[in-house]
Amino acid sequence: RQNLPIVDRTTFASAQLTERGGYVLADADGGNPEIILISSGSEVPLAMQARDLLAERGVRARVVSMPSMEIFDRQPQSYRDEVLPPTLRKRLAIEAAVAQPWYRYVGLDGDVLAMSHFGASAPYKILYEKFGFTPENIAQRAQALLAR
Repeated sequence: RQNLPIVDRTTFASAQLTERGGYVLADADGGNPEIILISSGSEVPLAMQARDLLAERGVRARVVSMPSMEIFDRQPQSYRDEVLPPTLRKRLAIEAAVAQPWYRYVGLDGDVLAMSHFGASAPYKILYEKFGFTPENIAQRAQALLAR
């Protein structure tokens, strides 16, 4: 449906990790991550671009791809904690649909960028811009979350 970029699997995590339901697609460069960006589907490239913007600003971000919450939830707790460390509580989920299921992953110290209403009709790039699904807005939301 959408012309999405191909993830370079020689640079980033193997596509085989999708069988775990959620995985670290790209970790922070230069040290432990300060924030985790969680997304699935067409929002993943936006999270990856936001990660790059944050890196330019000196913020270390991890991108977690979560193609299946149900499969991820069935993984051993040790694996889930490896992907979403309990001590790293600054998390931003990006979802161009309902926010509700993402709150269990972002917790009380996290945030969700999601659709709050429905009915708009236009090409997805126009809607993404209108509703803030841009790398710049994601990076700004992440920085605001870190400032809290």
